[in-house]
Amino acid sequence: MQTTITKRTFPGAETMNTIYCRRSVRKYTNKAVDKKMIEQIIDAGRIAPSAINKQPWKFYVLTDKEMIKSFSKEISAVAVKGFVRSGAKGIVDVASHLLHLAHGSNFHAMEDPVFHGAPVVVFLTAPRDNEWASLDIGMCAQNMMLAAKSLGLESCPVGLGKYIEKTKHFPSLKVPPGEQILLSVIFGYGNEKPELHERKKENIVFVD
Repeated sequence: MQTTITKRTFPGAETMNTIYCRRSVRKYTNKAVDKKMIEQIIDAGRIAPSAINKQPWKFYVLTDKEMIKSFSKEISAVAVKGFVRSGAKGIVDVASHLLHLAHGSNFHAMEDPVFHGAPVVVFLTAPRDNEWASLDIGMCAQNMMLAAKSLGLESCPVGLGKYIEKTKHFPSLKVPPGEQILLSVIFGYGNEKPELHERKKENIVFVD
């Protein structure tokens, strides 16, 4: 398999530099994020393309530290229980996933095993009957993460965030029945600088 570590700079191309510099960060400082910056990040998400320009996204923003910790522990408990019911392979999968997110730590003992101490958690929802919503939410989230990087913040997409729908805390988000959470994204001032992982190169096909 051909791979490469693409550490590159693009003089005069700020957008390209932001794309190449963004990382998924899972350690954050305690510094709060200004509400105006959060709104700028969400505005960047709103600019994303969407199928038939339906703009299906809604943003549920969590900034209370204790609430984030509580959500995190409930989500991890529900996720583990769900995979236990799915059988042995599921147990291994979820344990590996959570351990990866926790950098190899004992996630049961962590205060915030899912959201990693980030001061901002954004849950992204879309209508349940929109078949293209997953694609739209992905593009929206990418815009938000790149915007955050350009503003001096770090981010990480957290797929496990959707398990909040199965916890006792879900009603506190006030998400209507017709919407579903497709993704959560965390934001904050990073406390680590992850290396860029190697990227596959044999996955391009030019059709002449």
